[in-house]
Amino acid sequence: MTEQDADRPTDHDSPWKEALDYYFQDFTQLLFPAIHGEVDWPRGYNPMDKELQQITADANTGRRHADKLIQVYARDGSETWVLIHVEVQGEPEEGFARRMYTYQYRLRDRYGVDVVSLAVLADTRESFRPSAFLYERWGCKLSFTFPMAKLIDWEARWADLEASDNVFALVVMAQIKAKRVKDGATRKDVKIALVRLLYERGYSREQIVQLFRIIDWMIQLPRELEPGFVQAVYALQEEKKMPYVNTIERVEREKALQQGVEQGMAQGLERGLERGRHQGVEGTLRKQLVLKFGELPDWADARLAAATDAQLDDWVLRIMEADSLESLLGKH
Repeated sequence: MTEQDADRPTDHDSPWKEALDYYFQDFTQLLFPAIHGEVDWPRGYNPMDKELQQITADANTGRRHADKLIQVYARDGSETWVLIHVEVQGEPEEGFARRMYTYQYRLRDRYGVDVVSLAVLADTRESFRPSAFLYERWGCKLSFTFPMAKLIDWEARWADLEASDNVFALVVMAQIKAKRVKDGATRKDVKIALVRLLYERGYSREQIVQLFRIIDWMIQLPRELEPGFVQAVYALQEEKKMPYVNTIERVEREKALQQGVEQGMAQGLERGLERGRHQGVEGTLRKQLVLKFGELPDWADARLAAATDAQLDDWVLRIMEADSLESLLGKH
């Protein structure tokens, strides 16, 4: 387990699910260009996550980051729709190819349409490259193959990722670095470099917000390095004259809320849930106050310690407009 894993459990599920939700077309264009060219994108596409959950509910699987089921239309002029099943596998798994085949035949049997299965391998084991499931006995033979993208293959084409105008290139870069880089200080430098690249690509505010979320969740840092990262991003925003500071604060708040919820669920108690959420928001707010105003005086510490959930939420929302601790926290 890495240093940051011990301090903050790394979550690859959330960023991959978000990345596929927001950028499915870009995902196929970068990693599966032949398939991208066969889809009639102007007709749109339809996520079918609930339907996939019904198919995979009883699956005994290894560590995977995400799976998606998308309904698309082919460019061949037919009215038939096609299902694209995407499986993002985080670590090598002996039964991976068998599971890909199991999902394939279950989906095809249930919906009676063509199903295209795509595998994204996010692990770092060079030899793990499943792309087929084969079975044969007594003259009965089955052969199922599926397109596969191994993310570490892009390490040899890193310059292409840096120069690409495809937004999903940043997701691939972040995933590779999240897997490869274990030292906390180096992870911080890598994360700052990716955020810089994000700001230099001329994306819209909405894209920057979405991609920042994905990168921030994917490459997590030890808590003691977070303030340095946030300060570096503030400086970058000033340099680029893109004042999206609230982006960082919103992401930090959402992460704190999520971590609090997960802590409470692990305890299995309603009181534990609320306490975890409260502590997460308070900790994030303290960090932001120190970054903006410096070391907190005793009276500010006391105000934070005694604050209700509603007060904490209000202060998080108003911190950027506040010009002093007194105006924000209301010193008595």
